[in-house]
Amino acid sequence: MNWISNYVRPKINSLFSRREVPENLWTKCPECGTMLFHRELADNLNVCTNCDHHMQLVPRDRFTALFDNGVFVEVEVPLPTADPLHFRDQKKYPERLKAAQKQTGEKEAMLVAEGEIGRTPIVAAAQDFSFMAGSMGMYVGNAIIAAAERAVELKRPLILFSAAGGARMQEGILSLMQMPRTTVAVEMLRDAGLPYIVVLTHPTTGGVTASYAMLGDVHIAEPNALICFAGPRVIEQTIREKLPEGFQRAEYLLDHGMLDRVTHRRDMKLELVTITRMLMGLPPAVMGDLPPPDLPAEEPEPTPEPKAAE
Repeated sequence: MNWISNYVRPKINSLFSRREVPENLWTKCPECGTMLFHRELADNLNVCTNCDHHMQLVPRDRFTALFDNGVFVEVEVPLPTADPLHFRDQKKYPERLKAAQKQTGEKEAMLVAEGEIGRTPIVAAAQDFSFMAGSMGMYVGNAIIAAAERAVELKRPLILFSAAGGARMQEGILSLMQMPRTTVAVEMLRDAGLPYIVVLTHPTTGGVTASYAMLGDVHIAEPNALICFAGPRVIEQTIREKLPEGFQRAEYLLDHGMLDRVTHRRDMKLELVTITRMLMGLPPAVMGDLPPPDLPAEEPEPTPEPKAAE
C-alpha cells in the first residue's frame, strides 16, 4: 500500500496534472479586456490587435522599432546628486530608485540615443513610464540637456518621446527646476536652427506638459493619449461639472489646435522621417533597407573597322 501511495499515485498525478503557464505569456488589454499573446503583442509594437489601444512601450523597444535595423548608440547622461533632500515617505528615496532599477533594468526614467531613421541621422530621447511613472527629476533634466547638446554638436534634429506623471516629489523644488533647465535646452536647438519634434504618448501630464513636452516645432501624439497638466478627475472636482467626452485626449487636443498630428504607432517612423527631412531641407528618403546601388557605366560599343576594298 505504501508503494502505491508513495510512488504510483504521484507518478500518475504528475502525468495528468496541468502544466503551469508563466504569467508573462499573456497580457490583458486594459481597454477591451482581450488576452493577447506576448509575441503577437510585441510584433504589433504593444498595440492591441483587437481594439487598437496603444499600451506603454519602454524606450529600448521603441528605439529598436524606430532606428534603422534597430541599431542605436546610447548617449551618456551625467548622474545627479543621489537623494539630495534625504527624502523618506514609506520608503527611503534610494530604496525606491533601486526597486525601479531592478524592475526595469534601466538606470533612470529617460534613455537618450543617436542613430539613423530612414537614413536620416537624429538624436532621440524617450521617457520610461514604468520607472517611477516616468517622473521628471534631475536625471531627466540632465538627459534632455545632454540630448540637446549632442544634437547641436552633431547638427542633428532632436526627437523626444514623452510619458510621465509629472515632476518627482522625492526631489521637491529641484525637480521643478528642471522645467526652466529643459526650456533652455530647447532654446539651444532653436539657436542652432535644428528641429525639435515631440511625440506625446500616454500619459503625458503635470510639469512635463508645462515645459519641454509642449515646446516642440512639431507636436505628434499617439491615439487616445492623455495629455494634460491637471487630470480630468481633479478638474471635475474643482469646477463641479462634467467634462466633455474625450476631454484632454489626443484627438480632442488635435481638434482644438494643441497638436499637429495624431499618428498610429506603426506609422510613426515614416511620419518622423518625412517631417524631419522636410524641416532639415533634405530630399525625400529612399524607401527600403538600403539605397539603390550605383549602376556601372555602360561601355560604348566598339566601332566596326572599315572593310578593305576588293
